[in-house]
This record gives sequence, structure tokens and C-alpha cells, in this order.
Amino acid sequence: MEFKAKTVEEAVALGLSELNLTEETANVTIIEQPVKGLFGRLKGQAVVEITPKQIEKQEQQNDVDGEQKAAQLVEKVLSFMGIQATTEISHADGRTIITLNSEETSSLIGYRGEVLDALQTLAGAMANAGKKEYGKVVVDCENYRDRREETLIKLAKRLEQKATEIRREVILEPMSPFERRIIHTALADSQTVTTTSNGKEPNRYVVIVPNDKDEYSRPYNAGRNNERSSRRGGKRDNRRDNRRDGNRGERTGANRRVSPSKKPTKISFGTYLGNSLKDKE
Repeated sequence: MEFKAKTVEEAVALGLSELNLTEETANVTIIEQPVKGLFGRLKGQAVVEITPKQIEKQEQQNDVDGEQKAAQLVEKVLSFMGIQATTEISHADGRTIITLNSEETSSLIGYRGEVLDALQTLAGAMANAGKKEYGKVVVDCENYRDRREETLIKLAKRLEQKATEIRREVILEPMSPFERRIIHTALADSQTVTTTSNGKEPNRYVVIVPNDKDEYSRPYNAGRNNERSSRRGGKRDNRRDNRRDGNRGERTGANRRVSPSKKPTKISFGTYLGNSLKDKE
């Protein structure tokens, strides 16, 4: 398109403004310049032609290539896991959604979406490789994300009421950033509680704090049952083993008590495993 003004600079500024472009994204061609007359006055007008560069088309093609590479990466990772699945790419709310289709959906989703989250991290890294602006990539299967969001919203509302009634902080179990964001959003407009995140990844969790909290009460751990089950075979069992070992340690070595009615067994050379020579009376 052609744009006219008193000077070339004004014509260019006018054209960029109307086309919503910048100097980096536009091709500017000067068609006519004003001529200086007597006393330095300009005669005529400056005429420039401005057209958009083909950057947007190239970026769109790069986006498509990145999305396809991300989907191919997900399929390849799943094949290494022995899971046959196909992918479909769609877009909604400015996000790229990679939907997985397979007969082994439970293996694809994992415990509370852990497998989906891992695949989503890989897909996001591949789709955004070399880009200046990060684009959101979501990996989903059987509409799990929406169903999980609905479950978490119901949980947030129920624990909001719980925290308000008992006037104690309610601590949820560790969640992914995606799930924590759902809890925060669900209670953002609450009149009785606020929310915050504590801890470090991957054990970061949400705390629901009532506005009239009892300062002398202990927090209510809503995820304590899951936390206990996750500790089985871990620290709790280790502490038990340590206590047992400690009790045994008190009876061994120098602190071991020897009954005065029994004499210590005398072991002589030649004793084989499992037997010993007893003192003759």
C-alpha cells in the first residue's frame, strides 16, 4: 500500500501505524520524495509503499513443524514403553493440544496423570525449541485433564468449607504446578479463605488458610493418609528399624548382659560352623 505525507519519515510512520507493523516486519519502498525549493521549503509530498514481510507465514510454518515433531516424539517415547498410540493435534484457548488414542489408557495416564505430565514436558520442550515466545502444549488422553480439573475444583470447595469450619489451615498433598493452579483459581474469589503454595518441587503443595484462623491450632493435613501410604517402606519403616537396631545395640558388645548362672561358651581351634565344644564338667 502507498502512503503520503510531507516527509518520508512521516509517511513511513503513518503506514506502519495503519498496517500495525514495525520496521522489522515491514518492507518500505520510497516512491517519491518532496523536492526542496527556494529558502529550503519542500514542494510536493513523500510517497512510500509498505508491505508486510513474510515472517508471520514462516513463523506459522515453524509452529506447525514444532507441533508435529512434538507429536512424533511422544509416539516414539510410548513405543519404547511398549505402548501403541496415535496422536491428534488441535488448538484451543491459545494452546496446542496433543490427544493420545490408545487401548492402554491407564498406562498412558499413570497415577494422577504422572505419565501425561512427563510426556507433556517433553512435548512442550520439542514444540518450543528455538522460539522466542513459549507456547503452551497440553498432552491429554480420554479428556483426563478436564475430568481431573473438575475433581480438583470439587475438592477445593469441600476443603474451603472444612478450613472455615475448623478455623485451621488445611494442607493438601503434593501436586503438579498444573493441579495447584486449579486449586488457586477455584478459591481465588473465596470470601473465607486464601491459598498459598509451600515446599519445593516435586513435593510442593497447596495450603488453604482461613481468614479467621485460630493461631494456636495445628494445621489439618488433608493429604495425610496418602502421605502415610507413600511412606510405607520408607522413612517410617527405617525409623522402626533404627529403633530395633538401637535396642539390639544395647544388648551387644560391652553392654551385653551375661547371666551369672551360665558360663560363656569356650570355643577351641577346629570348631566348625554351627557347633562348638562345650566345657567338660
